[in-house]
Amino acid sequence: MEAEFAVDKRNCSPLVKQKISREEKMKEFLKKAWIIVLSAMSAWFFFTGDVFAMDQKNDGRAIVLAQFGTSYPSALRSLLDIQKNVQSAFPGVKVKLAFTSNIIRKIWHERQNDKRFLAENKGISREILEVKAPLATLADLQDDGYNTIIVQSNHVMEGEEYLDLKALVHALDSIETIKPAFRPFRKVALGRPLLGEKGKKYPYRKDLETAAKAVRSDVELAAKNSAALVYMGHGNEHLSTGVYAEFQETMRRLYPSTPICVGTVEGFPDLDGVVAELERYGIKKVLLKPFMIVAGDHATNDMAGDEKDSWKSVFQARGIEVIPVLEGLGVNHEISSILIQHIRDVARDSHIAM
Repeated sequence: MEAEFAVDKRNCSPLVKQKISREEKMKEFLKKAWIIVLSAMSAWFFFTGDVFAMDQKNDGRAIVLAQFGTSYPSALRSLLDIQKNVQSAFPGVKVKLAFTSNIIRKIWHERQNDKRFLAENKGISREILEVKAPLATLADLQDDGYNTIIVQSNHVMEGEEYLDLKALVHALDSIETIKPAFRPFRKVALGRPLLGEKGKKYPYRKDLETAAKAVRSDVELAAKNSAALVYMGHGNEHLSTGVYAEFQETMRRLYPSTPICVGTVEGFPDLDGVVAELERYGIKKVLLKPFMIVAGDHATNDMAGDEKDSWKSVFQARGIEVIPVLEGLGVNHEISSILIQHIRDVARDSHIAM
């Protein structure tokens, strides 16, 4: 068919012949250009196959749950429950754990090759055995193509560890490169701790009340046992821990029929202050719980241990009956809901679709 419509150049004028020659050259150029483009695309697909496979596995968003950590296998439930609840709330987002404590991470890393420990503690995930610090966790996620990350603090208060984590997140988020496309992260944002942080956008006193409402079941358990509720928080050695005293007053306002005391291992209010409060009101029975995300070393030893300087022993030495409850805040799904809301808040503020 093409032959029937072919132009006979011999019968054409010089101008027509020149035009036909230019068209033929242009067709040949376009043909070669198209071959080059196809070859380049093939090479690009070959060398970036991993990138496309990565993009099919994630959409760039991730959440890192950062906490001090625990070396107690029994206490892992609190952290894993929070992770499970967060993952359910954000099903399309990668959710990773990170421990801020160098000592705790080292303990777990050493356990990777401890056959006896692994035999006695079956079911512990590789994520725990290989747990990393927030910075290393973020680096791993960045290598895997995650560039929009929310770091949610699982700390109770705006203390030393939270502020260090905040400095890290803000530093990573502020990285600028010559070419914007080469920034390691599009966005890294930090969710506030359980009892909030200073600032106008989310008044911390409102966060105190929200947390107090979430632990209603503890108050009810104490009342059921005709006991006062005593919380042992971690506190902080170097910074003000007055937020615990404010939390105590919030609890007392919400639950006036149950005696409630909140103390800390480090900072204010301390154990002596709690004892003075109990004796002032003639309390003879307490329900003792950790006001910490996990019931780990502090809860097991400092709070409920048998040594004479534990909170339990100190109370008993003064004739106060003690009902210790080794259960971290993390197993309370209402606490998880608060942390999930904090993730939603920072996602909205940072223009991150979740």
